[in-house]
Amino acid sequence: MKTTVTLLVLFTLCLLNAFAQDAPQWGLPDGATARLGKGWISDMQYSPDGSRLAVASSIGVWLYDVETHQELTLLTGHTAGVTGVSFSPDGSTLVSGSEDNTIRLWDTTTGKHRATLAGHWSAVTSVSFSPDGSTLASGSEDDTIRLWDANTGQSKGTLIGHTSYVTSVSFSSDGSTLASGSGDGTVRLWDVATGVLKHTLTGHTVDVTSVSFGLDGTLASGSGDSRVRLWDAATGALKHTLTGHTVDVTSVSFGLDGTLASGSGDGTVRLWEAATGDLKGTLTGHAADVVSVSFNSDGTLASGSGDGTVHLWEAATGALKGTLTGHIADIYSIAFSSDGTLATGGWDDTVRLWDVVTRQPTRELVGHTADVRSIAFNPDGDTLASGSINGTIRLWNTATGQPGGTLTGHTDWVRSIAFNLDGTTLASGSRDGTVRLWDTGTGQLKRTLIGHTASVWSVAFSPDGGTLASGASDDTVRLWDAVTGVHIDTLTGHTDDILSVAFSPDGNTIVAGSDDDTIRPWDVAAGEPKPRLEGHTDWVNSVTFSADGTTLASGSSDGSIRLWDAVTGEPMRTFRGHTNRVWSISFTPDGTMLASGSEDGTVLLWQVAPPIEPGIEPPPPPILAEDVNKNGVVNILDLTLVALRLGQTGQNDADVNEDGVVNIADLVQVAGAIGNTAAAPAIQPLALETLTATNVENWLTQAQGLNLTNPRLQRGILFLEQLLAALTPEETTLLPNYPNPFNPETWIPYHLAHPADVTLTIYDTNGTLVRQFNLGYQPAGYYADRAKAAYWDGRNNSGESVSSGVYFYQLRAGEYTALRRMVILK
Repeated sequence: MKTTVTLLVLFTLCLLNAFAQDAPQWGLPDGATARLGKGWISDMQYSPDGSRLAVASSIGVWLYDVETHQELTLLTGHTAGVTGVSFSPDGSTLVSGSEDNTIRLWDTTTGKHRATLAGHWSAVTSVSFSPDGSTLASGSEDDTIRLWDANTGQSKGTLIGHTSYVTSVSFSSDGSTLASGSGDGTVRLWDVATGVLKHTLTGHTVDVTSVSFGLDGTLASGSGDSRVRLWDAATGALKHTLTGHTVDVTSVSFGLDGTLASGSGDGTVRLWEAATGDLKGTLTGHAADVVSVSFNSDGTLASGSGDGTVHLWEAATGALKGTLTGHIADIYSIAFSSDGTLATGGWDDTVRLWDVVTRQPTRELVGHTADVRSIAFNPDGDTLASGSINGTIRLWNTATGQPGGTLTGHTDWVRSIAFNLDGTTLASGSRDGTVRLWDTGTGQLKRTLIGHTASVWSVAFSPDGGTLASGASDDTVRLWDAVTGVHIDTLTGHTDDILSVAFSPDGNTIVAGSDDDTIRPWDVAAGEPKPRLEGHTDWVNSVTFSADGTTLASGSSDGSIRLWDAVTGEPMRTFRGHTNRVWSISFTPDGTMLASGSEDGTVLLWQVAPPIEPGIEPPPPPILAEDVNKNGVVNILDLTLVALRLGQTGQNDADVNEDGVVNIADLVQVAGAIGNTAAAPAIQPLALETLTATNVENWLTQAQGLNLTNPRLQRGILFLEQLLAALTPEETTLLPNYPNPFNPETWIPYHLAHPADVTLTIYDTNGTLVRQFNLGYQPAGYYADRAKAAYWDGRNNSGESVSSGVYFYQLRAGEYTALRRMVILK
């Protein structure tokens, strides 16, 4: 015994040391360099000595140190999600059941796989050791329970009687009786020695989700009918019905003191006095369904949730002792921003932003009320759009995490979204069969594209932003003029739903992945198909090109990611490691890594090209003619420099079109370059500091008189229109002064929606005029920073410093009048 304990301590110390160095690397498949997330939680159990917690997840079994809350290891080998775990009574063996129809036995000292038990022909839903450790029971979606010799792995018998899937199995404390819960709504009690059915317990109105024995022989059952029932296992008589949960009860577990815990889809854990059926307390704190509860021998209760956390509670007091984090739900969509930030969206209604270097989430964007099925960054990365199955699209400020607006109009799932080249238009495809184009500046619907006869799964803009492609369940890809919405062409060839479309970086090729398990490329100009790519054995859910256009990647419901030569169509490499469908894939901006998001609740990062060698600088990007100040980026400063030099002739950096004179055509060309992939600044706050609405309005008037037809120059006019909107407040507003309280000076900001004569007057509490500023006629705009806001130095009209106290300031701008309060504190 002492030797076993010593080995366990050494093993634990080694694992903790490994965790401290590189914990996320455990169990990585070949070719993967990192994993984000730990998969979704399905079951939990404490070890008999109370030192470890085993968490069954979609990617394997995580073992946690109960004292430190650190991960010890990840046990991998199942090819699908793990649904149930159980420790042997002596703690030396851990058993896991999986959706891959198998059961695995693990040595808890070494973490090594001991044996695999096969026999169920459908998913194994629950596993349990008998109290003496000699027998293992397993329940399955094949409607049966199997008994196994825990030492030899040989089958001891099959218990048949349930008419639907078996959800849970549990041994009585003396090992003579096995309880099973089922989707048929019954609990069945079996004689373990003979396999004879002893009792069938009825009363639940829908599926029984969980069963658990107490030490005194009481049996608890939880059900989708939101109730917990307590039974006398000897007689089969109902003792109590416990009500209080508002939706399905997902898990029940007894503590050594007779306390019963129940977890529910309502996000709560309830504690009950099993002897009387009285409610002892309700534990709240999870943000999603509680999927599993388990007591430790010291009275600690663990609850695992769809919110990605395991909460550890002091059951006697209800106090939260700690939280284990990192588990997340199914991931349906992933996307990289231009700066390398990764975003994920999934089943838990949440969008997460990740630092792929540290492998940690940096921000959670919360606001959706249903699954997030699609996400996309705008070209400069400061806005993220996310689409949900409730038909809404949300825009987020990625720097602050604040919502920027909600786009409504779709009547069914939003399956795909994409920004155009300059980020001014967002396209969305929906299960309602339509494609919609939105103005990202105003949030207004610009056009609805109708033509598909079934769900639209995917949308993508061509690199120049002029064409939009949409793939749908009507087995077609449609090409649309992205400006006018006119239908251009329909590409056919797939024999089932088209799930993903993508343009090559040069815009000459479009590819589509389909429910028919193949990928088809087309020549865009000719509308002609190229040879199809075959190799996946299930749906092709996502296709994407590397930035240089040489490699095509595809992700599939068969769990694999494939790389193809984009020119020849030849297969290059296959990555395997996810335990469920791969829904989305995305290349890093530098093209060296590929990320894959899966229904198993994780993102895997795969090395697809050699990383840049340390000390070797990558070649600098080419300097654009529109980069007037040659600082490597085209932004508002370049626009301002052109404006300052309008009319100049001869050699001049501001003459970007090199026609010998700096004029409005040069200014529009620079405006058209702002926001493209080679130049990605935001309009704010630089524009507010250097430009006025009057400036931009004058430029627009001149530009519109040129009757420009070049697409890039048209983009420039569109940018100027958006810039004018950004520089023009929707309404005139008087804002709080800053600082407040102040001594001896303050700034008073305001917004003008229209040009106006502006007067600012300061009064004391008696209404006596203290100071008046006649600011004159001012154009519409934001007067909020210190350079533009009204300034008061705390003196009256006579130049004398006023005393401490409360004062009022009033803004008059045309017909607008507003009054606010401020304080001088000396």
